[in-house]
Amino acid sequence: MAFAMRNVFSAIKSLTRVQSQPQRYISACSTLRTAKADERPTVRRLDQNKVTELTDFGAYVADCLPRYVEKVQIAAGDELEICISPEGIVPTISFLTYHHNAQFTNLSDMTAVDIPSRPYRFELVYNLLSIRFARRIRVKSYTDELTPVDSIYEIHKSADWYEREVWDMFGIYFSGHPDLRRILTDYGFEGHPLRKDFPLTGFIEVRYDDEKKRVVAEPLELAQEYRKFELSAPWEQFPNFRKGNSAPQPTPAETAPKK
Repeated sequence: MAFAMRNVFSAIKSLTRVQSQPQRYISACSTLRTAKADERPTVRRLDQNKVTELTDFGAYVADCLPRYVEKVQIAAGDELEICISPEGIVPTISFLTYHHNAQFTNLSDMTAVDIPSRPYRFELVYNLLSIRFARRIRVKSYTDELTPVDSIYEIHKSADWYEREVWDMFGIYFSGHPDLRRILTDYGFEGHPLRKDFPLTGFIEVRYDDEKKRVVAEPLELAQEYRKFELSAPWEQFPNFRKGNSAPQPTPAETAPKK
């Protein structure tokens, strides 16, 4: 009996005994507790060598195309921008695409910006990528709502949909484009939505008509009918004031004359 009880106590003692942790686990936990906070900046550091290379290349392009390049600048620290005249879009894009020292063969994006306060309200932006040299360049030009610009479809086939999108959103006409038509808006859409003078709600309302069982487009009516409020106080339109004045009435004790 005593031997059995001794075994039971030994088993209980072994269960309640604190197990020693492996040395590897202890060292890892101590490392995590004593680790220093990462003090590296979250903003991307500027590479001065890269900035110097981009500046030299911008000056090189300006020397090669003095007739079209109006300004060369470094934006956002290390982004090369070349501002050109509208008639120099095709020559400049051709130079940047086919020249051995450039090889910007990828038109990654194309867009526009509407700034009505400028004489030429639209700013065209071409974003080019050189896979050979791992560099990017941004070409900017300008135009207005009546002056067309040359299409670069023959240089970059990806400009097909980019130019259609710019035409649809801003109304900039690209001469020489093989199929310049709307790409984002619906058939029969009026206006260009990304112009600053385009109303936020548009001109046409598209909805589904339950009676006609089809989608209908109707002119949008923004003017509201005249509503006249005959209220002695502005807050009488709320429910608590619809049935007369709901102000608390004085009690007889309050109205009794004081002695």
